[in-house]
Amino acid sequence: MQENYHPNRREQFLWWLSTAETELLKDAVVDRNRHSIIGMLVLGTWGFATLAWSYFFSTVVSAWWVAIILGFFMGGLILFIDRALIKGVQKSTAFGWKPLAFRLFLAVTIGLFMAQPALLFLFEKEVKVQASIDNEIRKKTKNIALVKSYQNDKDELVYQKKLANETLNKYYQEMVYNRNRFIEETDGTGGSKKIGLKNIALAKKAAADKSANDYELVVEKLTPTIQYADSAIQSINNIIAKEQASFNQLLNTGFITQIEALDHLIQQNKSVAFRYYLLIVLLLLIEIMPLLAKYLLPSGTYKVKAELVEEEEIKLIKSTYS
Repeated sequence: MQENYHPNRREQFLWWLSTAETELLKDAVVDRNRHSIIGMLVLGTWGFATLAWSYFFSTVVSAWWVAIILGFFMGGLILFIDRALIKGVQKSTAFGWKPLAFRLFLAVTIGLFMAQPALLFLFEKEVKVQASIDNEIRKKTKNIALVKSYQNDKDELVYQKKLANETLNKYYQEMVYNRNRFIEETDGTGGSKKIGLKNIALAKKAAADKSANDYELVVEKLTPTIQYADSAIQSINNIIAKEQASFNQLLNTGFITQIEALDHLIQQNKSVAFRYYLLIVLLLLIEIMPLLAKYLLPSGTYKVKAELVEEEEIKLIKSTYS
C-alpha cells in the first residue's frame, strides 16, 4: 500500500466524476482504477449529452453560440444527475436497486430524447429529403382544406353568374332571331318573300327593335351581377393564395419536422428502422453505463474505508451531543 500516493489532476478529476472521496481513495490501490473507469464513463456520457443537446438547440435557435451554451447547460444537468445517482448506489443494502431502476427510467425518457438529435445527424441527408416531401404534402393538404372552406361561397357566386349569363344569352338569341327575320323580310330572302309588304317588314322591325332594347336593358341590369361574381371569386382566390403563401412560410426543417420525417423514414424503410432501433439501444447504453459500471464493478477497500469513516463520524457526533 502506497500511503503517500499523490494523484495527478486527471485522476482527481475522474475521481470527482465518479463521486469518490480523494483522501480515502489515495490509499485504495485497486479502487483507483475502478473509479477512474467510472469517471471516464461519466465523462463520456457528459460529452455525449452536451453534443446531443447542442445539436438539438442548433435546430431551434439561429445563433450557434447560444446553442452551444444551452448544450453545455443541459449537459451539466445530466452530469449532476449522474453523479447524484452514482453516489446513491449501495449494493450492500436491500434498496441498492432503486437508483439503478430510476436511472433506467431516466435513460428511457431523457436518453431517448437525446438520441433523436444524434440520429438526425446520422441520417441528415435522408431526413432532409423526406422533410421536403412531407412539406409538399402539407402544402397540398392545406390548399385542399382552404379550397374546401371557401367552396360553398364560390359555388353560390358561380351559380349566380351562370343564371345571369343564361338570361343574357336567351335575350341575345331572341334579339338575333328577330333581327334576322327583319333582314330576311326586307331583302325578300325569307318571311313572305314579297318585298312590297311593308307592313309586315315594319312589324318585324319593331319586334327586332324591341328585342334589342330588351337585351340592352338586361345587359345593363345583369352586368353588375356578373362583375360582382367575377370580383368576389377573384377575391376568394386571392385570399386562398395569400393564406397558402402564409402557411408555406411557416413550413421549415426544424427539429419537430425532422423528427416526423425520421418517423416516416422508419415506417417506409425496414433497413433504416433496423439501424434506428440499433442506434437507440447503443445510445441508451451510453446513458446508463456509468451507473451500471458502479453497480457491477466489485466493491473494494475504498467502500470499507468509507463505511468505517462514516461510522466513526456518527459515533463522534453522538458522543459530542449526548
